[in-house]
Amino acid sequence: MEYLKILGENKLSGEVCISGAKNAALPLIACTILAKNEITMGNLPNVVDINTFLKLIDKLGGTYTKDGHSAKISTASIDKTTATYDIVKTMRASILVLGPILARFGHCEVSLPGGCAIGQRPVDLHLKALEAMGAEIIINHGYIEARAPKGLKGAKIVFDKVTVGGTENTVMAAALAHGETTIINAAKEPEIVQLCEVIASAGVKIEGIGTSTLKITGTNKELLDIKDFDVIPDRIEAGTYMCAAAIRNEKVKINNVIPLHLDAITSKLEEMNFEVLQDKTSVTILPTNEIKPVNIITTEYPGFPTDMQAQFMALATQANGTSTIDERLFENRFMHVSELLRLGADIHLNGNTATINGKSGTLNGTDVMATDLRASSALVLAALVAKGETNIHRIYHLDRGYEDLEGKFAKIGANVKRFTE
Repeated sequence: MEYLKILGENKLSGEVCISGAKNAALPLIACTILAKNEITMGNLPNVVDINTFLKLIDKLGGTYTKDGHSAKISTASIDKTTATYDIVKTMRASILVLGPILARFGHCEVSLPGGCAIGQRPVDLHLKALEAMGAEIIINHGYIEARAPKGLKGAKIVFDKVTVGGTENTVMAAALAHGETTIINAAKEPEIVQLCEVIASAGVKIEGIGTSTLKITGTNKELLDIKDFDVIPDRIEAGTYMCAAAIRNEKVKINNVIPLHLDAITSKLEEMNFEVLQDKTSVTILPTNEIKPVNIITTEYPGFPTDMQAQFMALATQANGTSTIDERLFENRFMHVSELLRLGADIHLNGNTATINGKSGTLNGTDVMATDLRASSALVLAALVAKGETNIHRIYHLDRGYEDLEGKFAKIGANVKRFTE
């Protein structure tokens, strides 16, 4: 098993380039199931989750060739409709094949994803939406079995709460349905905007892209001619490197970003007294004479992303004062707290609220363990300012969502190396 060894207190400077967004690429790979043509996807991040999803396409009978950050995908030959447990257990996003397979073939079997390290993320909203569109769904021996032998029909779907995966599955299902589907309380994340834009560019009429109400006129099972495209930059990876510059209180430029997607992150850094320079495709973090505390409440886009709260918690340990983080989306997303405490952080939990007493310069390197993807990155950030050496174990979590993390950090001056134990 691999681990990272980080020598703290190294000065950061220079520029880092952000990869494509994992959370955009996964539904985009799933939407190729709706296509009749071969599609070339560019700016794919080279991370474990992407490779796993491409293997799922292969298991379903599709084909792909991957060359660096580009992949050619063809699903014309898909002849299987079951996403088996061996794939789904390693990546919850496998549930995203449910909508497109059901819409295309009229039946689909997908293993239930099960639990998740950061809390339960049930798929009941996905299933209710598909049932509203005429699907018959049963749970049998741990599998979701969905059938719509006469095809899916347009419907009015009101999500009880905002669901990113549920919105993505429903949009893809609606693309091949008969008639118009209206989704109310749809998620508005940039990753969903790109999914809608790619499907719309193939001729599907979609109104309200980027809003909470989407209207999709389906093709009645006619497969799509999807144009080639590049995946948008990863706003969470970008935010992580922005926090790296901030926690070291040094100037770093982050390239290949869409600054608009980073507004919530930029706003909180500015509250903490950092100046953030922006141009068309980059942001630059400038050092400050005092890191101020911050209060954060996680919420759906365009609010502050839950995927960034762990990184900001690490940053808050260096603030001059007391910060609070209120986690509103997942019930078990503070597992990194115990590991930050091992490094010397002063953090107190009360339900879904964390209180962080900033003590600039007081973290000390030690052995810590990654518990999930974003928690792992928080430990990396804390290690950058800790005195001495920090070893981060179980970094397979990091490899799910961060491309060449040690290489990118090395380019801006950090001492981060990978070893096998």
